[in-house]
Amino acid sequence: MNQKLNKIVLGGGCFWCLDPIYKNLTGVEDVVVGYAGGSVIYPTYEQVCTGRTGHAEVVEVTYDPEMISLSGLLEVFFQVHDPTSLNRQGADVGTQYRSIILLNDEAEMQQVKEIVEKIDQSSLWRSKIVTQIDVLTEFFPAEEYHQDYYEKNPWAGYCQVVINPKVNKFKQKFADQLKK
Repeated sequence: MNQKLNKIVLGGGCFWCLDPIYKNLTGVEDVVVGYAGGSVIYPTYEQVCTGRTGHAEVVEVTYDPEMISLSGLLEVFFQVHDPTSLNRQGADVGTQYRSIILLNDEAEMQQVKEIVEKIDQSSLWRSKIVTQIDVLTEFFPAEEYHQDYYEKNPWAGYCQVVINPKVNKFKQKFADQLKK
């Protein structure tokens, strides 16, 4: 892997929603959907869905910090999901849908906490941000059928009703940051 690339793990509800958003963002090299933040080694989707493993549905975003900053990634993150809603995004309810940011080390974690504090003090959200911020212990890629789900299943009901509006809102709001 190119030495200049960084990774961040983000969870903001169903991982199918964040995947197409970050794949279309300039500076993002790769997105893998998976599970993190729990206690079971190599969890399955079925296990995570029970809410008993402690894992969140997340995306591992590999990005070029010379093309997009950590702050830029988080600006998108905090506008494409509701970080003030504890353990839910819309109809998706449970700890596996929590808002979470998992980082490489304590220094990054401190930087992110400062960014979140600034967003919390802005008028972007009426309620306090409840996003969990921690150092990543382990990321587990999800099963193959979850990878690129939106791209492979654009006509599925969930894609039409839930993901399409989020992707369209993202594309309007961040039009100048889309991959060409």
